[in-house]
Amino acid sequence: MANHKSSMKRIRQTKTRTLHNRYYAKTMRNAVRKLRAMTDKEEAIKLYPSVQKMLDKLAKTNVIHKNKAANLKSSLCKHINKLG
Repeated sequence: MANHKSSMKRIRQTKTRTLHNRYYAKTMRNAVRKLRAMTDKEEAIKLYPSVQKMLDKLAKTNVIHKNKAANLKSSLCKHINKLG
């Protein structure tokens, strides 16, 4: 257990940030799943900008790595282009 005031505060901050990051990462994963499950190209094209924005924001705040965001955006684009 932590003995210093600063380490106690650090533990509280870490807990809060972990919850915050976990929520947004899960939201992002659900949005990506939803986009991948789509079969209609028009709907997928409408949803893609919001997912792209979410990925960029999470990469900017280090919730996910910037390369992961880039890879996801690329694979989602490929998926949308394959739709008929």
